[in-house]
Amino acid sequence: MGIESTGTIVAIGTRPGEAAIGIVKLSGDKSIFIADKIFRSKSKKKLSGIDTYNMLYGHIIDNDGHTIDEVVVTLMKKPKSYTREDVVEINCHGGIIATTKVMELCIESGARIADPGEFTKRAFLNGRIDLSQAEAVIDLVRSKTEQSLKIAAKNLQGNVKKEIKRLKEMILNVLVQLEASVDFIEEDLEITPYQKLTKKVREIKAEMEELISDEKKGEIIKNGVKAAIIGKTNVGKSSLLNLLSKKEKAIVTSIPGTTRDAVEEILYVEGIPLILVDTAGIRKTKSAIEKIGVDRSLKHINEAELVLLVLDGNRKFEKMDLEIIKKIERKKTICCINKVDLKQNLEMESIRKYFNEKFIIKISALKGIGIRKLENKIKVLIMDNGDLNLEEKIIINSRHKNILKEVSSLLDSAEKAMKEKMSEEFPSYDLKTAYGLLGEILGETTRDDILDKIFSQFCIGK
Repeated sequence: MGIESTGTIVAIGTRPGEAAIGIVKLSGDKSIFIADKIFRSKSKKKLSGIDTYNMLYGHIIDNDGHTIDEVVVTLMKKPKSYTREDVVEINCHGGIIATTKVMELCIESGARIADPGEFTKRAFLNGRIDLSQAEAVIDLVRSKTEQSLKIAAKNLQGNVKKEIKRLKEMILNVLVQLEASVDFIEEDLEITPYQKLTKKVREIKAEMEELISDEKKGEIIKNGVKAAIIGKTNVGKSSLLNLLSKKEKAIVTSIPGTTRDAVEEILYVEGIPLILVDTAGIRKTKSAIEKIGVDRSLKHINEAELVLLVLDGNRKFEKMDLEIIKKIERKKTICCINKVDLKQNLEMESIRKYFNEKFIIKISALKGIGIRKLENKIKVLIMDNGDLNLEEKIIINSRHKNILKEVSSLLDSAEKAMKEKMSEEFPSYDLKTAYGLLGEILGETTRDDILDKIFSQFCIGK
């Protein structure tokens, strides 16, 4: 796509298919000219003759004078538009044929089809938003939860932009003092306050570390966590899935080994998107089909970020239980003692030696006992006891995080140089590099290939 975006572009801005409204969008110097060429208003007015933020009712007419659709056309003149170019939105009746035909007429009149994300890219190139705000547009569109929506909306308003500019200013203040000191080297004066500047560098790094830490929680809110329900056959794994998902997703029977493959369900627990996998019961089996299911269960255990181990409180602790526990030694695990409504035969002392007491919970998947407590434990374990209310925090994305890690390393180097009383040029070089890297987050110094990669994630029309 390249950094340049030229010409007048057009795209369908709504999902194809039957709907009340379908929007065809134009942006560029010829937008008004092209729209006037194919649009006839009921009032006989031309778009070129009306003020910005106004609408005209009328019809789209093809080259043969045939009416294509009854429409309302909206005008947004530059620079007060999404792209800071002349923007025209043609509001058609929803449907594939009508919107496609209107777009084709725009192309015949001089527009070209927009590249993915090109409307937002032009907003960035024309200075209406920075790169972090452009990325927030993607997050806004892809939001799966109310919290992820709030985070994206805050970043679109410039949350990340303000914070990065503040960090850049802090680095610049240190640089100014270092540069001032260099001017006095010839006079052989010891005026560089290294101890004071080292403290400032540590403060900057601490704030970056908090941003990096919160990014992980933000990713959880945006993308969810893969969790596996595991255990022996017939301990109540499928019943637990159904209880958590509030619907009959898995087949529940009293026959051991019913679930021969993984059943996946996406649900929300305490606001966290949970990709929950109900795996085949783990046991030694001669059945070739069931063995495949068990092998897949082990694969899902390896991939899971969270494990819900289900043990049957009505049955004694067995060798197979221990074998399963050994397979999840390094996993974040909640041990669910199921069937608490029945007589308890499971020796709890056998369980406590393997799990934190805090994450052992007694439940009845069949009767719904302990479900709210389990959901709270899931939140606590996933978020590392952190606050889930992230919309008040500044949440960066993985690209920003990787840049901040590089910046943090440069700050370490600058701090080390100052502690070792090295010449001012050494910490100054590291801080200048760090300052430039922060600019990549905002798009001030970002390479063309990085920009293309970011905007290629958008759909056409955004």
